[in-house]
Amino acid sequence: MKTVHPLLVRITHWVNALAILVMVTSGWKIYNASPLFDFAFPDDLTLGGWLAGALQWHFAAMWILALNGMIYLAYGIASGHLRRRMLPISPRAMLGDVFNALRGRLAHDDLSVYNAAQKFAYLVAIALAIGLVLSGLAIWKPVQFYALASLMGDYEGARLLHFFCMAGLVLFVVVHVLMVLLVPKTFLTMITGKLKNG
Repeated sequence: MKTVHPLLVRITHWVNALAILVMVTSGWKIYNASPLFDFAFPDDLTLGGWLAGALQWHFAAMWILALNGMIYLAYGIASGHLRRRMLPISPRAMLGDVFNALRGRLAHDDLSVYNAAQKFAYLVAIALAIGLVLSGLAIWKPVQFYALASLMGDYEGARLLHFFCMAGLVLFVVVHVLMVLLVPKTFLTMITGKLKNG
């Protein structure tokens, strides 16, 4: 049996998955109360029942996501996990792997090694999650976090950034789930952490 994912990585992965699900669905309910664009999310896909309920779910999940994310990043940096798994990465290798994935020719022989497309996608997902938390703070407390909000174009700019970070993260999750369906053994390794040799 080969170790693919350490225990802490697996725990933080599943906590993140739950926190993001709660944040996105409650965020859609909050968005519907004051839309940025000329559409609304279907009520059946939202969480919270009403604006105040959605805000409570959203803030609870935000603190979980932020704390869990800090634990993951601290572990990843201190243990070298992030450096080993995510670096190096080159644009040429990333584009080549994306092209191979679209043609169904991307190898998944060794799940302990990320290809360049995975490295890029995971780094972008981390950046999007950080962007969500920071822009969320700027929206929540625009006076107290004025300096942060001003970097994003003030309150409305922070709202736009928050929306686009959410959309990017949802796109990442959709692609991530599709890839898991195409390579089902990756799901089991994120539960057990191990992969049978051969």
